[in-house]
Amino acid sequence: MALTRWPRLDGLQLTALFIAFLVLAPLGVILSSAFSPTDLVWRHLVDTLLGELVLNTLWLVLGVGLGTTLLGVSLAWLTAACDFPGRKVLDWALMLPLAIPAYVTAFVSIGLLDFTGPIQTLLRAWLGEEHVWFPKIRSTGGVILIMTLAFYPYVYLLARNAFLTQGRRAMEAAQSLGHSQWSGFFRVSLPMAQPWIAGGLMLVLMETLADFGAVSIFNYDTFTTAIYKAWFGMFSLLAAAQLSSLLMLMVFVLLLLEQQLRFRMRYVQVGKSSLQTDRVVLRGMRGRLAFAYCIMVVSLGFLIPFVQLLVWATQAFDQDFDSRYLGFLSHSLLLGSVAALLTTVCAMILVYANRQHPHLWTRILVKIATLGYAVPGSVLAVGVFILLAWLDNMIMAGAKAWLNLDTGLLLTGTLATMLLGYLVRFLAVAYNPVDSAIQRITPSVDEAARSLGSSGLGLLRRVHLPILRGGCCRLQCWCLWM
Repeated sequence: MALTRWPRLDGLQLTALFIAFLVLAPLGVILSSAFSPTDLVWRHLVDTLLGELVLNTLWLVLGVGLGTTLLGVSLAWLTAACDFPGRKVLDWALMLPLAIPAYVTAFVSIGLLDFTGPIQTLLRAWLGEEHVWFPKIRSTGGVILIMTLAFYPYVYLLARNAFLTQGRRAMEAAQSLGHSQWSGFFRVSLPMAQPWIAGGLMLVLMETLADFGAVSIFNYDTFTTAIYKAWFGMFSLLAAAQLSSLLMLMVFVLLLLEQQLRFRMRYVQVGKSSLQTDRVVLRGMRGRLAFAYCIMVVSLGFLIPFVQLLVWATQAFDQDFDSRYLGFLSHSLLLGSVAALLTTVCAMILVYANRQHPHLWTRILVKIATLGYAVPGSVLAVGVFILLAWLDNMIMAGAKAWLNLDTGLLLTGTLATMLLGYLVRFLAVAYNPVDSAIQRITPSVDEAARSLGSSGLGLLRRVHLPILRGGCCRLQCWCLWM
């Protein structure tokens, strides 16, 4: 009987395996808590709050997922395939909500729309208290609305890129079969954009599951708030890590379902690479409605929070601003630039390894490596810190025993610790756009390049990188922005 052999690993696969190990090691520290003995805090959470946490998290994921998909896809189609007044400005302005954290938008909305806020106060003064009804902002619908406005750019950016890069031949074929621009959108453009939309939606869902600031401002209990309460309120790091491991399991199931749904589908570019010359011109009332829709989203997601932050900043500028903030800015830019470059390179290697060696174990390994985006940042920091502290202790013990040297802490508290944390946290942000973009490159391009002598990293450098260069530059700016 023949023995089953593991596939031979080349340099690309070994590099991808090493990157996946770097990401998985801190996550493994967190996941290992699931096999630790349960404490009283965990038992209390299971008996009293776990059912409510699951239900609240489910409603939040469903609401934000549906809202961001509808908002992101509709705005992407309007700006990519239609022409209306103000489109060129709104095209990039719709990305601006990414510059404001969700908890800031939540804080501003509570301050403006709560019962004691200026809007309800003015309404009561004008109309009388008995004639004023205002929806309750501190509710499930309120937190879903605010998080939808904060996270829709994930879907918008990727869906917009998909619509802009779709070839004209597919739409022309649909029109030759009797479809209009609008029916062609639902029958052709939308199905072809599925991997981009799915990639953006997965980022939204992981961001939603990991968010703590917005849901805590709304007093809306989810897995993330329970993690912080178990850690800082009940002083049980074990219970917090066990809740985090359950959260990671939920995200892993979502990733596997998403990957399975589009595993046998292929999305390649045909014909010319832009719809810009075939935009649908919206005139009259339709153009005004499209402009009003886009400017309303920009105003709610960015302009109103930005103006309120500007008012607060001017009030505190004279008392608080000094030269320290210039140092904060330079450190942030340096750390963000290095982390963005590192994350983009690692994501490209994982995507390319998955493309060249589409084995089941490769797909699973790559998907597990993107789980860090669903883990709250502070919990992930604990996993990174525990791992690097263990490595430092091992190095110190070995150097002391073999070389009689006291090396001290070589990794803990250094820039490497921060970069590893950023890599684990934001690898999914880089991976999903690159993975969606590279699926547009038809396999015949790879075959033609191999017939001309290019293979391995040479194929990536000479063929794929020039095609993906623009998207990778935008992706680095996106990661730096975050």
